[in-house]
Amino acid sequence: MNDTIYQRIAINPHFKELVQKRQRFAVLLSLIMLVVYYGFIMLIAFAPDWLGTPIHAGTSITRGIPIGVGIIVLSFVLTAVYVVRANGEFERLTQQLLREVRHNV
Repeated sequence: MNDTIYQRIAINPHFKELVQKRQRFAVLLSLIMLVVYYGFIMLIAFAPDWLGTPIHAGTSITRGIPIGVGIIVLSFVLTAVYVVRANGEFERLTQQLLREVRHNV
């Protein structure tokens, strides 16, 4: 019986839609994070003096510190965005797919 359900899920157009949407979204978020992270690494490699410049005269906080913290915060934000969409739209599509497949058994 499970093999039948798995086969029906695999051929269902809603399953293909779900997989495509989830994959596109994950790739988009991954690309954003990779560009930001490697951009920061490139700044470290090619503009260390700029990153090492203090934010204000007389302070020891350089430009690199808030940028680094921002990258960490961005990773948490992107994770939260994915979780919200996964628990919302993707979960709704999954439940709809399961109802369709079970209804047709």
